[in-house]
Amino acid sequence: MLMVASANFVQAQTTSKKMLRHVVLFKFKDSATPAQVKEVEEAFKALPKKIKEIKGLEWGTNNSPEGLSQGFTHVFFVTFENEAGREVYLPHPDHKAFGKVLGPYLDKVLVVDYWTQE
Repeated sequence: MLMVASANFVQAQTTSKKMLRHVVLFKFKDSATPAQVKEVEEAFKALPKKIKEIKGLEWGTNNSPEGLSQGFTHVFFVTFENEAGREVYLPHPDHKAFGKVLGPYLDKVLVVDYWTQE
């Protein structure tokens, strides 16, 4: 499987089949410094190299002009082939270690999972 990478995107080339998406939004504490936020970004971006069940990762920061973000600034969009992949990911030691990096700086998190529709 070929991996495509750019500054904010890592995805496996796949056929057009349904995929499970795991969408995570972060609102950081006002006290979180840019360096601390960068540490969280780098730790999340490293997960696909550590957890083979992750088939794609896309991320970015809010730039919506609508003013409806409720303070959420970061979105991470994780792709799995199936629920079994997500079941490995959620309790995975590297995912748990990421949570320890994130925890001190996190104000709120919002998570939505869905199956792609064709």
